[in-house]
Amino acid sequence: MATVTPAVGIRAPSAWPLAIADPVESLTPIQHPSPNFGPRRDGLTPSLVVIHYTAMTSATAALDRLCDPVAEVSAHYLISRTGTLWQLVDEDMRAWHAGVGEWAGEGDINSRSIGIELDNTGAHPFPEPQMRQLERVLTQIQTRWAIPARGIIGHSDMAPGRKFDPGPKFDWPRLARQNLAMASSGQTAQDANWPSFRAAAHLAGFTAPCDNQTLLRAVRLRHRPHATGPLTAADFAALPSG
Repeated sequence: MATVTPAVGIRAPSAWPLAIADPVESLTPIQHPSPNFGPRRDGLTPSLVVIHYTAMTSATAALDRLCDPVAEVSAHYLISRTGTLWQLVDEDMRAWHAGVGEWAGEGDINSRSIGIELDNTGAHPFPEPQMRQLERVLTQIQTRWAIPARGIIGHSDMAPGRKFDPGPKFDWPRLARQNLAMASSGQTAQDANWPSFRAAAHLAGFTAPCDNQTLLRAVRLRHRPHATGPLTAADFAALPSG
């Protein structure tokens, strides 16, 4: 979650039924309108999805905060640990979830993205019902807005050093196997030096200004969450190709 400057205008989100991949489960979101949103700027439409964790003790606590006008934060969707889906802001509106950052050379991520909050403290794995619901929601968003796998990112990707969600316990490889996120390229480097690594990370989308170590931590958090130590060829291999 991030605090941003509020914009004028409040509109309740409209319901939209998701295509049901599993007929046993309903994928229609529960409408829970947040007042914390405004129009997307400069005629922008969603080209990114930013995945967050709430860092709160429960989905109820997260809903309260995301809908509190004093908090000035929101997201388009919240998914509980049991897979319950709430819609807080219409997809065509600008929710306040990303804050300051950059991805692939572009700023104002709020105007370019759809924000999804996952009910998780950051200290435990993401349960199967929650991941299944996320996969279905991402698939529908990709279809509606023609967002490629490259455009599905974590909060920490666009705000290195400032944000750390969805964190090291999030299963990015699972999403990548379904073309819901970018997979590692497997390319190796003859010489693991910082200029080459920064160039490779830049091509992969990590363009937010930061120092070398912060960049390395952000890349590892996404692609090598258990790696430690100095820069190595494995860090190049972990990056998606540009």
